[in-house]
Amino acid sequence: MNSFKSHFRYNKRQRNGILFLLIIIILLQLVFFFVDFSSEEKNSANSAKLIIFQQEMDSLRFVELENSKPKIYPFNPNYITDYKGYQLGMSVEEIDKLLDFRKNGAFINSAKQFQEITGVSDSLLNVLSPYFKFPDWIDSSKSNSNDGNNTVKKAMEIQDLNLATVEDLKKVKGIGEVLASRIVNYRTKLQGFSMNEQLYEVWNLDEEVANDVLKYFRVKTPPTIQKINVNTATFKEVLAIVYIDYELTKKIFNYRDEVAEIQSLEELKKIEGFPLDKFNRIALYLQAK
Repeated sequence: MNSFKSHFRYNKRQRNGILFLLIIIILLQLVFFFVDFSSEEKNSANSAKLIIFQQEMDSLRFVELENSKPKIYPFNPNYITDYKGYQLGMSVEEIDKLLDFRKNGAFINSAKQFQEITGVSDSLLNVLSPYFKFPDWIDSSKSNSNDGNNTVKKAMEIQDLNLATVEDLKKVKGIGEVLASRIVNYRTKLQGFSMNEQLYEVWNLDEEVANDVLKYFRVKTPPTIQKINVNTATFKEVLAIVYIDYELTKKIFNYRDEVAEIQSLEELKKIEGFPLDKFNRIALYLQAK
């Protein structure tokens, strides 16, 4: 009996060893129960999803950037304005060269000539030239050199835009009674067109239709506009100018009160929020005396 009991009797060291072993077993069980060993797999899966999501967002941003770029429609390069040239990526110097060339009444008839006059780079010309749209008489003169001179002479019989009637304007493709009347009414508000580019300002007149109008009508006799002295003009007189709205009129009068007398129209450019792109138009109607 004593021999049997001796097998189940442990000294202190043995008991401590057994207790330590039990603690390890319990800890291992707790670790396996509470720790999620699949988290690494989940993290890698989440990373893959994140990469796919990022790629989709990048694609959406690219599409948004492409859509935000100004779309280019066919146009006649002879009628590029300052703003249009800026939109097309031309430099100020290139735009000025084109405008100086056009001031003399000359016309560009090809993409090659456009580059010679403006000095635009080959890369920009390659982007723009597919959208160049020249008058039909230029295309026909290229294809038929025998009677090309007669075609050019006939097409160049252009009428004065400031003398055109509603009926005259209705002869242009795309111009009906409404648009023709709108052009004449806007001309009246301006006291006459001072430059061809003002035609593009007519409300709801498509740029391409305006180009077609300018094939047959141009400003031959600029109007004589009685300029208003900005230092003595009334609020109502300044507000009547097409290019000046109510808010700008208030700013001009506030500035006039501050300085007592405006010495030069150039001073108007100092006014906060003054539309610099309209300065040349406004200068047609104002003077500082």
